[in-house]
Amino acid sequence: MFSHIMLGADDIDASKKFYDACFAALGGNEGKLDPKGRVMYFHNGGILLLSKPIDGGKACGANGGTIGFAVESEEQGNAWHAAGVANGGTAIEDPPGIRESEIGNLYLAYLRDPAGNKVCVMKRMG
Repeated sequence: MFSHIMLGADDIDASKKFYDACFAALGGNEGKLDPKGRVMYFHNGGILLLSKPIDGGKACGANGGTIGFAVESEEQGNAWHAAGVANGGTAIEDPPGIRESEIGNLYLAYLRDPAGNKVCVMKRMG
């Protein structure tokens, strides 16, 4: 369904530091800066881009929006969360862990990135 996700960031360096650390915890590579000043991440068939807003306005997190990344284990999710907090992210919502839901048990961990975007990792538990 999705070809890519692009997030706005006023401070590209701070956002790159955050996502480089978070994706390293998931086995991904460091982001690549393109000639337009955007950062691109390619991992498991997905593409994430970070860009200063094209309209010249301030970047802002989507109110009610969340970008979710898949993890293979609770340990990987905990590593992602710790890397994010250590690199400019802010822990939000409940602590990382398993939550019961109508679609089954899910491991979830949530952060706000340096630009205020809400991101999480998720694993469906058996």
